[in-house]
Amino acid sequence: MKNSLMALTAVLALSATASAQKVAFEEYDLDNGMHVILHNDPSAPVVITSVMYHVGAKDENPERTGFAHFFEHLLFEGTKNIGRGEWFKIVTSNGGVNNANTTEDRTYYYEVFPSNNLELGLWMESERLMHPVINQIGVNTQNEVVKEEKRLRYDNSPYGELIPAVKRQMFKNHPYRWTTIGSMDHLDAATLEEFQAFNKKFYVPNNAVLVVAGDLNNIPKTKEWIQKYFGPIKRGADIKRETFVEAPITKTIHATHEDNNIQIPMLVNSYRTPSMKTRDARVLDMVSSYLSDGKSSKLYKKIVDEKKMALQIGAFMYGQEDYGTYIVYGLPQSPFTAEDLQKEIDTEIVKLQTDLISERDLQMLKNKFDNQFVQANASVEGVADNLATYYMLYGDVNLINTEVDMYHSITREEIREAAKKYLNPNQRLILNYVPAKDKAQN
Repeated sequence: MKNSLMALTAVLALSATASAQKVAFEEYDLDNGMHVILHNDPSAPVVITSVMYHVGAKDENPERTGFAHFFEHLLFEGTKNIGRGEWFKIVTSNGGVNNANTTEDRTYYYEVFPSNNLELGLWMESERLMHPVINQIGVNTQNEVVKEEKRLRYDNSPYGELIPAVKRQMFKNHPYRWTTIGSMDHLDAATLEEFQAFNKKFYVPNNAVLVVAGDLNNIPKTKEWIQKYFGPIKRGADIKRETFVEAPITKTIHATHEDNNIQIPMLVNSYRTPSMKTRDARVLDMVSSYLSDGKSSKLYKKIVDEKKMALQIGAFMYGQEDYGTYIVYGLPQSPFTAEDLQKEIDTEIVKLQTDLISERDLQMLKNKFDNQFVQANASVEGVADNLATYYMLYGDVNLINTEVDMYHSITREEIREAAKKYLNPNQRLILNYVPAKDKAQN
């Protein structure tokens, strides 16, 4: 009876998720190549205008890293019709909020306004694309802003160098080997003409997707405004992208990284994984969740709760367009060492490679991913971001509705095979992330 109730509950949960979270949208192209996606949600009187550009850190010159992230700041400096320092004033005075973010693969800008200010949001994003002012004053100003961000997030933050330290070891050929924030020396050395050339190459309508989501009470009028503000922008030259291939990792990489900001060493295991667009990447998402996502995960319960060997243990999938990285980390608790943690982690991975997980554990994983799916689309901002991402990086907007079905279809056998294929000792980095020697001696 108990199993029957659990099965019934699972079926009801899945059907409720599917019906409640269906995201309706319309998509089309402008003549200049800009892709447009509209999503009408009248549940709240707000609207988001967002533009995602297919440019990230991986598109940079190796001698000029940090450009993509730099533009995330630079393109708020002003435009031909928006004075320097006026962007944020316009947004806030009209009841809105705005932001931007950059990854290795794309750059994303958005404004959220009361729905009666939709036209304003469209005009502002078209201004960013059509009439940006890129001058030395703006470059100098944002250079200092980015340096302060680097000091805050990386240089002076405990374990702030974790991702950069892993990336340098995991990628030797692909641009994923450098950080999104890039090199301050590269930014200092760059000329104004180089910044202007970067803008001309990547900030073009045929390298962008516009998402308008929220309370679109007049779709024809919305389309009219989109054509008015974005239609006249000239198509840019087609972007030729280089393909970078990493040689397989065939033996364990051992490395050490010293951090001035920590007192407790960290053990890090990292495995290179396939593109986030693949089915294997989604199976590995489940592997990661099973092993180390939260206090109910196998590694946390065993190493932290039961054996008291670590202060913390966790993991995450760092999914990207070309490759991904699975990172497991732990903070040993005295008298246990990093070597002790390594043995326990390896034991659990071998179990996963050898035995099928239980049906109950598989169902719990699927329930967890259902919840993530609901949360990801719980706000108009989340829906807009997902619509843009699925178009730009996955090539299929409707994944916003169907990707959860892929997780539902994953089997116990696939989880075991993925662990056997990707999580082997000869395919990983073991990084000892330790306090700097001078600090450890104090």
